[in-house]
Amino acid sequence: MIIQKQKAFETILEALEKQEKVFLVGCSDCATTCKTGGEEDLAAMKTRLEASGKTVTGSMVCETACLRGEVRTRIGEHKAEIDGASALLVMACGTAVQTIGEQVEPPVHAGCDSLFIGEVIRQGKFAERCSACGLCVLDETGGICPVTRCSKGLMNGPCGGYSKDGKCEVDPEKDCAWILIYERLKKRGELGKMRKVREAKDQAPANKPRLYQWERPEQKKEPVAK
Repeated sequence: MIIQKQKAFETILEALEKQEKVFLVGCSDCATTCKTGGEEDLAAMKTRLEASGKTVTGSMVCETACLRGEVRTRIGEHKAEIDGASALLVMACGTAVQTIGEQVEPPVHAGCDSLFIGEVIRQGKFAERCSACGLCVLDETGGICPVTRCSKGLMNGPCGGYSKDGKCEVDPEKDCAWILIYERLKKRGELGKMRKVREAKDQAPANKPRLYQWERPEQKKEPVAK
């Protein structure tokens, strides 16, 4: 889940200062969960923009606004409304803004700030759990990511600064990730994994921009009986 928040309305208006006709785009996936770009959110944005003197030519909520093929289809369905707009306001993540911007002529504006990849704890509350670092060590750390959840990003821990109640010295409000890892591995009888000394993290897999193309694994052909 890409956690995001709406930009301040004043910031959106400033970006749209020279744009009189606006088409709105949302996403039924992450943006709807984060209350930034679902049907209700677009309706509320339409009301605010029109009250500020803008004309909203139309809107659409993509099922997944970062899926190029789907976006292309939806744009075709709303071609007249989009052609009649001087700008598009995308109430979704930064990837959605770019996916849509590559396929339309009018300028595209971001209505949200993308924050992190996170877990939905409950409605309206999210926690960062993954940094998409490209080299996952969760199988070694009890399913708790030290890259993301350790304030220092340590690959071996805990450091000497954690408190006796298991809190982090960088932020005493947060649990020390390595104490959490220790306790989970201990519960599972896997404390031996703590003895492994990991080298400094290889940052190469996280070099940006990244591209990944999935390839179907080759299947072994069974010998044909003769």
